[in-house]
Amino acid sequence: MTVTAGLVLSGCGNESGSAGSPTTPTPSAPTLPTLPTLPTASVTQSAPVGAGLPLTVSRTGGFAGFDDRVQISPDGVATVSGRGKETIRCKLDPGLLATITAAAQQVDWAGLVATKPTTKHPDDMILAVTANGKTARIEDPKVKPLAAPVNKLLTEAAIPPGKLCTKI
Repeated sequence: MTVTAGLVLSGCGNESGSAGSPTTPTPSAPTLPTLPTLPTASVTQSAPVGAGLPLTVSRTGGFAGFDDRVQISPDGVATVSGRGKETIRCKLDPGLLATITAAAQQVDWAGLVATKPTTKHPDDMILAVTANGKTARIEDPKVKPLAAPVNKLLTEAAIPPGKLCTKI
């Protein structure tokens, strides 16, 4: 009986088929080689998200009652609006766009809390940047790389026709 059981079991794994019958592999769960895992685009504290563009810069409050907003798209088109002013679209100077993009890539957007900045005292002027659903005052150490380019944007490009933003 032991010999018969051994013969029956040895015939179970035969995939070659018998003479005259088509060769059809027996379905089984083949083991595939393990492929290396590719990095995924996940939000971490060390990875910039979308390079920070599109980006919105806002200037509100202050003694003069500012209410300015500059929205920058990844292609360098800026939409500039302000209280009592016509909203315009302009193309940022490539050098300024490169500076803003490089600075935005240095910001830890995942580390920012999604809160709207509030005034700290009467006539407080708030300069803020918003990207990837997060907003921070420009003096926040986490967005420090953007301080100089944002200042340049607001002083030299946000008042078209300026030398750094050509009206389109």
